[in-house]
Amino acid sequence: MAGTASEGSHIDGCNELLGADGGEELFASYDEVYGSFEAMVLQEKLLSGIHAYGFEKPPAIQQRGVVPFCKGLDVIQQAQSGTGKTVTFCSGILQQLDYDVVKCQPLVLAPTRELAWQIEKVMREGSHCALITSKCLFWT
Repeated sequence: MAGTASEGSHIDGCNELLGADGGEELFASYDEVYGSFEAMVLQEKLLSGIHAYGFEKPPAIQQRGVVPFCKGLDVIQQAQSGTGKTVTFCSGILQQLDYDVVKCQPLVLAPTRELAWQIEKVMREGSHCALITSKCLFWT
């Protein structure tokens, strides 16, 4: 079951800084927190891939970030290296794939070659038991 984030966000400050006025919000907060991957109601293939990747309980960034990505929302998150950010957004992408359609569905752009390789690895391992093809292309 989803909980609520205990920490406040800086959403109001971002809206003010970017000049949102007249009640218009540029950023909104998504405060639901999921204590387990099962509570996120993910596809079985994706759930198997997450567990095969070694995750048993979602780290904080995944507790707050996977479901908004799965719902197709725009998500901005920040966390230290090694906290599970790549798995967070890859899970959202893999959850939204239509595995019956044989065509290019997501296009992921990364700023560095190393991150592109990491993303491809997570996508391949996260799509456990699913037949997907991914390619890592880069130019220098």
